[in-house]
Amino acid sequence: MAQLPSAVEQVLRVHAAFIHTVVNALRDRSQLPELMKQFDVAEQAGWARLVAALRHVINGRRDPSIKLGLDEEDTILLDAILRGLDNPATLPPLDAQPDGSAAAPGLAALIDASARGDAQAMSVLANMAEQMMKAGGDMALLGGRMRRLVNGERDADQLVAGMGPLGRELVISLLDELARLRPQ
Repeated sequence: MAQLPSAVEQVLRVHAAFIHTVVNALRDRSQLPELMKQFDVAEQAGWARLVAALRHVINGRRDPSIKLGLDEEDTILLDAILRGLDNPATLPPLDAQPDGSAAAPGLAALIDASARGDAQAMSVLANMAEQMMKAGGDMALLGGRMRRLVNGERDADQLVAGMGPLGRELVISLLDELARLRPQ
């Protein structure tokens, strides 16, 4: 039986694309304007404290005081970003499969906001889909199906076609979360 990932590993898997995006933008500052758009969406989604800490990192601060007020998940993300800046080999793999139940709420919120015409959410979702497509496997398949989800596709059989068990679990969790956001 496979060992279940630790809570830290799970957070890193779920947010791997975001961690990579932040580190890449800090290494290539021409990507900062796009990152700022993602930060705006993240703030609206309840990540204001993490975004504030990351803005300090962008401005060159690395002292431990930037972690004050962060919850455990935010601290894990900030630590991963700081490690990734120092040593890119420590970045979480983009192809790691997250537990669908953990990733679904955030993805569903972005899909729902995009479907309602939120331009910032669309931008973030497009970036995520691009990162997912680079990851390969089930993540690439899901990344390629984001537009269908935004456009209202909810047929699980169509959306999970060709996916393995973890990809199917993620899509089913995502559909369940979307149904909670917009009950029929």
